Amino acid sequence: MNFRIIQIEVNHKPALQIKKIFFSLTLFLYYSICSTFAQELTTSNPDSTIILTRDARFDELVNKHKEQNSVNQSMHGFRIQIYFGGVRQKASEVKLDFNSRYPDIPAYLSYQQPNFKVRVGDYRNRYEAQNFLKEIEGLYPTFFIVPDEVKLPPLK
Repeated sequence: MNFRIIQIEVNHKPALQIKKIFFSLTLFLYYSICSTFAQELTTSNPDSTIILTRDARFDELVNKHKEQNSVNQSMHGFRIQIYFGGVRQKASEVKLDFNSRYPDIPAYLSYQQPNFKVRVGDYRNRYEAQNFLKEIEGLYPTFFIVPDEVKLPPLK
């Protein structure tokens, strides 16, 4: 038996060229579309120039966000609940006691039928609330961290 090895050469260059052309065309179209919505801001110094390109709709989104924050001055955060019960007088006493010990930290008295709640602080994350929880440990019979809508922190 005689075996012959046949070698077939396939030219992949046309397929590769088509892929390159397709990629270039796609990149060109993407850049063209983005540049029609983009806005250029140029900042110059004596030693350098920065050109920032961004979508013009970005400013609209930022303005809408500012508007919404001016109406709703709160965000998702955490507070520490130090009282939960049905006696309004006791809830008021707990709040006054807390305000006298910590005048810089806000305290809130709320009513959710049939109970009164005293919650303190405006913490952006659980870690901040946990740090203060350690500080008041033992001062109040019940205290725990609860998720709540908190006031926005002041701008510095």
